[in-house]
Amino acid sequence: MSFRTHLEAVVNQVDGALACSVMGFDGISVDTFQKDEATELDVTGTWVEYANLLTQLRNAAESLKTGTVTEVSVNSEKVLTVMRLLTPEYFLVLAMRADGNFGKGRYVLRVTAPNVKAEL
Repeated sequence: MSFRTHLEAVVNQVDGALACSVMGFDGISVDTFQKDEATELDVTGTWVEYANLLTQLRNAAESLKTGTVTEVSVNSEKVLTVMRLLTPEYFLVLAMRADGNFGKGRYVLRVTAPNVKAEL
C-alpha cells in the first residue's frame, strides 16, 4: 500500500479533515493528500514550522527525562493539527477544520501510524 493510500484513508475517515502528510523532521514532505477544499491552506509552510516545533519538544522532553514524545496537537482558531511521531526521522500530521472531529483524528492517526511506519 502506498503512503498516499494511507493518507487519503485518514482524511476520508475523519469529519472535517483537510490534509494529511508523512513529514520528515528536516521539513520535507514524503507524501501529502489534501482535499480540494483546502487549497488555500499552506500545509507545506505550516508543517515545516511544526517540524521545528516538534524537534524542540523532543529535545525538551529528553532533557527533562519525561519520556519520548508520541503526539502533539496545535489547535488554532481555524485549524486543528495533530502530529504523531513515527520514527526519530518522520511523523504523521493531520489538519482539520476547527469544527472537525478531533478525537477521531487522533484515533485514526494512532491506528494508521504502524502501517505507515512499516513502509518507511
